[in-house]
Amino acid sequence: MKTARLLLCCDLDRTLIPNGDQPESPAAREQFSAFCARPEVCLAYVTGRHRQLVNQAIADYRLPVPDFAVTDVGSKIYRLNAEDWREVEPWQKQIAADWRGKNHAHLEQALRAIPELQLQEVAKQNRYKLSYYLALDSDKVRILKLMAELLGELAVDASLIFSIDEQAQIGLLDVLPKNATKLHALEFLQQRLGYARGEVLFAGDSGNDLPVLGSGVRSVLVANANAELKDQACELARRNGHGDALYLARNHNAAPVGNYAAGVLQGVWHFCPEFHPQLQGLGFDHEF
Repeated sequence: MKTARLLLCCDLDRTLIPNGDQPESPAAREQFSAFCARPEVCLAYVTGRHRQLVNQAIADYRLPVPDFAVTDVGSKIYRLNAEDWREVEPWQKQIAADWRGKNHAHLEQALRAIPELQLQEVAKQNRYKLSYYLALDSDKVRILKLMAELLGELAVDASLIFSIDEQAQIGLLDVLPKNATKLHALEFLQQRLGYARGEVLFAGDSGNDLPVLGSGVRSVLVANANAELKDQACELARRNGHGDALYLARNHNAAPVGNYAAGVLQGVWHFCPEFHPQLQGLGFDHEF
Protein backbone atom coordinates (compact mmCIF):
# COMPACT_ATOMS: atom_id res chain seq x y z
CA MET A 1 0.00 0.00 0.00
CA LYS A 2 1.34 3.39 -1.06
CA THR A 3 2.17 5.77 1.81
CA ALA A 4 0.12 8.96 1.78
CA ARG A 5 2.12 12.12 1.27
CA LEU A 6 1.31 15.78 0.83
CA LEU A 7 2.95 18.84 -0.71
CA LEU A 8 1.30 21.57 1.37
CA CYS A 9 1.74 25.04 -0.12
CA CYS A 10 0.64 28.01 1.97
CA ASP A 11 0.54 31.75 1.58
CA LEU A 12 1.72 33.63 4.69
CA ASP A 13 0.08 36.99 5.39
CA ARG A 14 -3.52 36.55 6.53
CA THR A 15 -3.37 32.86 5.59
CA LEU A 16 -1.00 31.38 8.15
CA ILE A 17 -0.09 34.67 9.81
CA PRO A 18 -3.01 36.04 11.88
CA ASN A 19 -2.36 39.66 10.88
CA GLY A 20 -5.84 40.39 9.60
CA ASP A 21 -8.83 41.84 11.42
CA GLN A 22 -10.44 38.53 12.36
CA PRO A 23 -9.53 36.37 15.41
CA GLU A 24 -7.38 33.26 15.36
CA SER A 25 -8.23 29.86 16.80
CA PRO A 26 -5.89 29.62 19.84
CA ALA A 27 -4.34 26.22 19.14
CA ALA A 28 -4.30 26.40 15.36
CA ARG A 29 -0.68 27.38 14.70
CA GLU A 30 0.63 24.76 17.13
CA GLN A 31 -1.51 22.09 15.48
CA PHE A 32 -0.36 23.25 12.05
CA SER A 33 3.30 23.06 13.11
CA ALA A 34 2.84 19.58 14.54
CA PHE A 35 1.11 18.37 11.38
CA CYS A 36 3.86 19.79 9.15
CA ALA A 37 6.52 18.07 11.26
CA ARG A 38 5.24 14.72 10.01
CA PRO A 39 7.59 13.03 7.50
CA GLU A 40 4.75 12.61 5.00
CA VAL A 41 4.29 16.38 4.71
CA CYS A 42 6.49 18.62 2.56
CA LEU A 43 5.80 22.26 3.45
CA ALA A 44 6.27 25.17 1.04
CA TYR A 45 5.51 28.81 1.76
CA VAL A 46 4.22 30.60 -1.35
CA THR A 47 4.26 34.29 -0.59
CA GLY A 48 4.70 37.82 -1.83
CA ARG A 49 7.31 38.37 0.88
CA HIS A 50 11.01 38.36 0.08
CA ARG A 51 13.46 36.05 1.83
CA GLN A 52 14.26 38.34 4.78
CA LEU A 53 10.58 38.96 5.52
CA VAL A 54 9.85 35.22 5.38
CA ASN A 55 12.54 34.64 8.00
CA GLN A 56 11.08 37.43 10.09
CA ALA A 57 7.60 35.89 9.89
CA ILE A 58 8.89 32.46 10.94
CA ALA A 59 10.53 33.99 14.02
CA ASP A 60 7.78 36.47 14.95
CA TYR A 61 4.86 34.06 14.58
CA ARG A 62 6.57 30.78 15.59
CA LEU A 63 5.92 29.16 12.24
CA PRO A 64 7.56 25.91 11.17
CA VAL A 65 10.60 26.22 8.92
CA PRO A 66 9.43 25.03 5.50
CA ASP A 67 11.16 22.66 3.12
CA PHE A 68 10.77 25.21 0.31
CA ALA A 69 9.94 28.88 0.00
CA VAL A 70 8.41 30.38 -3.11
CA THR A 71 8.95 34.10 -2.51
CA ASP A 72 8.41 37.43 -4.25
CA VAL A 73 4.99 36.38 -5.67
CA GLY A 74 6.53 33.36 -7.41
CA SER A 75 9.63 34.94 -8.92
CA LYS A 76 12.08 33.09 -6.64
CA ILE A 77 12.19 29.55 -5.24
CA TYR A 78 14.47 28.42 -2.40
CA ARG A 79 15.17 25.04 -0.81
CA LEU A 80 15.72 25.28 2.93
CA ASN A 81 18.01 23.05 4.95
CA ALA A 82 18.47 24.12 8.58
CA GLU A 83 19.55 27.78 8.25
CA ASP A 84 20.69 27.38 4.66
CA TRP A 85 18.64 28.89 1.83
CA ARG A 86 19.60 27.66 -1.62
CA GLU A 87 18.02 29.29 -4.64
CA VAL A 88 16.61 26.91 -7.23
CA GLU A 89 18.48 28.25 -10.26
CA PRO A 90 16.60 26.28 -12.96
CA TRP A 91 13.50 28.29 -12.04
CA GLN A 92 15.27 31.60 -12.71
CA LYS A 93 16.46 30.32 -16.08
CA GLN A 94 12.98 29.15 -16.99
CA ILE A 95 11.18 32.41 -16.27
CA ALA A 96 13.90 34.61 -17.84
CA ALA A 97 12.69 33.76 -21.35
CA ASP A 98 9.45 35.73 -20.90
CA TRP A 99 11.24 39.07 -20.62
CA ARG A 100 13.06 38.52 -23.94
CA GLY A 101 16.39 39.87 -22.77
CA LYS A 102 14.85 42.95 -21.13
CA ASN A 103 15.65 43.68 -17.50
CA HIS A 104 14.05 45.37 -14.53
CA ALA A 105 15.36 48.80 -15.58
CA HIS A 106 13.92 48.53 -19.12
CA LEU A 107 10.44 47.78 -17.78
CA GLU A 108 10.57 50.44 -15.09
CA GLN A 109 11.60 53.07 -17.66
CA ALA A 110 8.70 52.19 -19.95
CA LEU A 111 6.12 52.30 -17.13
CA ARG A 112 7.17 55.78 -15.96
CA ALA A 113 4.56 57.03 -18.40
CA ILE A 114 1.88 56.03 -15.86
CA PRO A 115 1.97 58.58 -13.00
CA GLU A 116 -0.39 56.60 -10.76
CA LEU A 117 2.22 53.87 -10.31
CA GLN A 118 4.39 54.37 -7.22
CA LEU A 119 7.52 52.22 -7.21
CA GLN A 120 7.85 50.04 -4.09
CA GLU A 121 10.98 49.96 -1.95
CA VAL A 122 14.22 48.48 -3.33
CA ALA A 123 13.97 45.50 -0.95
CA LYS A 124 10.68 44.51 -2.59
CA GLN A 125 12.14 44.38 -6.10
CA ASN A 126 14.24 41.69 -7.75
CA ARG A 127 15.55 40.78 -11.16
CA TYR A 128 12.22 39.35 -12.32
CA LYS A 129 9.79 41.25 -10.10
CA LEU A 130 8.88 44.91 -10.61
CA SER A 131 6.51 46.08 -7.87
CA TYR A 132 4.36 49.18 -7.47
CA TYR A 133 1.86 50.68 -5.05
CA LEU A 134 -1.45 51.77 -6.55
CA ALA A 135 -4.10 53.80 -4.72
CA LEU A 136 -7.32 51.83 -4.25
CA ASP A 137 -9.42 54.56 -5.87
CA SER A 138 -7.31 54.48 -9.06
CA ASP A 139 -8.83 53.44 -12.37
CA LYS A 140 -7.31 49.98 -12.21
CA VAL A 141 -8.80 48.71 -15.48
CA ARG A 142 -7.39 51.64 -17.48
CA ILE A 143 -3.99 51.41 -15.80
CA LEU A 144 -3.63 47.67 -16.34
CA LYS A 145 -4.61 48.07 -19.99
CA LEU A 146 -2.03 50.81 -20.49
CA MET A 147 0.65 48.76 -18.71
CA ALA A 148 -0.05 45.79 -20.99
CA GLU A 149 0.27 48.03 -24.06
CA LEU A 150 3.59 49.54 -22.93
CA LEU A 151 5.05 46.14 -22.06
CA GLY A 152 3.82 44.79 -25.38
CA GLU A 153 5.84 47.46 -27.16
CA LEU A 154 8.92 45.98 -25.47
CA ALA A 155 7.90 42.47 -26.68
CA VAL A 156 7.80 41.42 -23.01
CA ASP A 157 5.49 38.60 -21.88
CA ALA A 158 4.34 39.67 -18.41
CA SER A 159 1.79 38.83 -15.74
CA LEU A 160 0.25 41.79 -13.93
CA ILE A 161 -0.78 40.66 -10.44
CA PHE A 162 -2.93 42.98 -8.30
CA SER A 163 -3.63 42.46 -4.61
CA ILE A 164 -4.49 44.61 -1.61
CA ASP A 165 -2.55 45.30 1.57
CA GLU A 166 -5.57 45.45 3.85
CA GLN A 167 -3.68 46.88 6.81
CA ALA A 168 -2.11 49.71 4.82
CA GLN A 169 -5.19 50.06 2.55
CA ILE A 170 -3.08 50.27 -0.58
CA GLY A 171 -3.02 48.30 -3.81
CA LEU A 172 0.01 46.15 -4.67
CA LEU A 173 0.78 45.64 -8.36
CA ASP A 174 3.51 43.21 -9.38
CA VAL A 175 4.95 42.86 -12.87
CA LEU A 176 6.32 39.34 -13.33
CA PRO A 177 7.37 37.14 -16.23
CA LYS A 178 4.21 35.61 -17.68
CA ASN A 179 5.13 32.17 -16.33
CA ALA A 180 6.32 33.29 -12.90
CA THR A 181 3.06 33.49 -10.95
CA LYS A 182 2.44 31.53 -7.77
CA LEU A 183 0.63 28.92 -9.88
CA HIS A 184 3.55 28.42 -12.26
CA ALA A 185 6.02 28.22 -9.38
CA LEU A 186 3.85 25.69 -7.56
CA GLU A 187 3.53 23.52 -10.66
CA PHE A 188 7.29 23.71 -11.24
CA LEU A 189 7.90 22.56 -7.67
CA GLN A 190 5.32 19.79 -7.93
CA GLN A 191 6.90 18.39 -11.08
CA ARG A 192 10.46 18.79 -9.82
CA LEU A 193 9.64 16.87 -6.63
CA GLY A 194 7.56 14.22 -8.37
CA TYR A 195 4.19 14.84 -6.69
CA ALA A 196 0.93 13.90 -8.40
CA ARG A 197 -1.75 16.60 -8.64
CA GLY A 198 -3.79 14.74 -6.01
CA GLU A 199 -0.89 15.01 -3.55
CA VAL A 200 -0.79 18.83 -3.61
CA LEU A 201 -2.83 21.32 -1.57
CA PHE A 202 -2.64 25.12 -1.64
CA ALA A 203 -4.03 27.64 0.87
CA GLY A 204 -4.40 31.37 0.31
CA ASP A 205 -6.45 34.48 0.91
CA SER A 206 -5.54 37.31 -1.47
CA GLY A 207 -5.53 38.57 -5.05
CA ASN A 208 -2.12 37.20 -5.94
CA ASP A 209 -3.43 33.74 -4.98
CA LEU A 210 -6.20 33.83 -7.60
CA PRO A 211 -4.20 32.06 -10.34
CA VAL A 212 -3.95 29.03 -8.03
CA LEU A 213 -7.41 29.31 -6.48
CA GLY A 214 -9.00 29.27 -9.93
CA SER A 215 -6.91 26.38 -11.25
CA GLY A 216 -7.22 22.62 -10.96
CA VAL A 217 -4.87 22.59 -7.96
CA ARG A 218 -6.77 21.58 -4.83
CA SER A 219 -7.07 24.84 -2.90
CA VAL A 220 -8.55 26.19 0.31
CA LEU A 221 -9.54 29.81 0.78
CA VAL A 222 -9.34 30.62 4.49
CA ALA A 223 -12.52 31.97 6.08
CA ASN A 224 -11.02 35.35 6.98
CA ALA A 225 -10.52 36.24 3.27
CA ASN A 226 -12.72 39.15 2.20
CA ALA A 227 -16.06 38.52 0.53
CA GLU A 228 -15.05 40.08 -2.80
CA LEU A 229 -12.04 37.78 -3.09
CA LYS A 230 -14.20 34.75 -2.27
CA ASP A 231 -16.63 35.71 -5.05
CA GLN A 232 -13.78 36.23 -7.52
CA ALA A 233 -12.18 32.89 -6.65
CA CYS A 234 -15.44 30.96 -6.92
CA GLU A 235 -16.29 32.56 -10.25
CA LEU A 236 -12.82 31.93 -11.66
CA ALA A 237 -12.80 28.30 -10.52
CA ARG A 238 -16.31 27.78 -11.94
CA ARG A 239 -15.42 29.44 -15.25
CA ASN A 240 -12.31 27.28 -15.56
CA GLY A 241 -14.26 24.11 -14.78
CA HIS A 242 -12.51 23.52 -11.46
CA GLY A 243 -15.23 24.34 -8.93
CA ASP A 244 -14.66 21.06 -7.07
CA ALA A 245 -10.98 21.91 -6.56
CA LEU A 246 -11.76 25.00 -4.44
CA TYR A 247 -12.86 24.76 -0.81
CA LEU A 248 -14.00 27.74 1.26
CA ALA A 249 -13.12 27.24 4.92
CA ARG A 250 -15.82 28.37 7.32
CA ASN A 251 -16.28 29.31 10.91
CA HIS A 252 -18.79 27.60 13.20
CA ASN A 253 -20.99 29.13 15.91
CA ALA A 254 -18.79 32.25 16.00
CA ALA A 255 -15.68 30.13 16.72
CA PRO A 256 -12.75 31.07 14.41
CA VAL A 257 -12.18 27.49 13.25
CA GLY A 258 -11.86 28.53 9.61
CA ASN A 259 -9.53 31.52 9.98
CA TYR A 260 -5.80 31.45 9.22
CA ALA A 261 -4.00 28.18 10.12
CA ALA A 262 -7.23 26.58 11.32
CA GLY A 263 -8.70 27.16 7.86
CA VAL A 264 -5.67 25.53 6.26
CA LEU A 265 -6.13 22.44 8.42
CA GLN A 266 -9.83 22.47 7.59
CA GLY A 267 -8.82 22.29 3.94
CA VAL A 268 -6.53 19.34 4.65
CA TRP A 269 -9.43 17.61 6.39
CA HIS A 270 -11.74 18.28 3.44
CA PHE A 271 -9.41 17.14 0.67
CA CYS A 272 -7.23 14.54 2.41
CA PRO A 273 -9.25 11.94 4.34
CA GLU A 274 -6.10 9.82 4.53
CA PHE A 275 -4.81 12.33 7.10
CA HIS A 276 -7.91 12.33 9.34
CA PRO A 277 -6.30 10.09 12.01
CA GLN A 278 -3.25 12.36 12.23
CA LEU A 279 -5.39 15.50 12.54
CA GLN A 280 -7.61 13.90 15.17
CA GLY A 281 -4.49 12.89 17.09
CA LEU A 282 -3.53 16.57 17.25
CA GLY A 283 -6.90 17.47 18.75
CA PHE A 284 -8.03 19.25 15.58
CA ASP A 285 -11.73 20.20 15.82
CA HIS A 286 -13.25 18.95 12.60
CA GLU A 287 -16.85 19.79 13.57
CA PHE A 288 -17.36 22.81 11.32
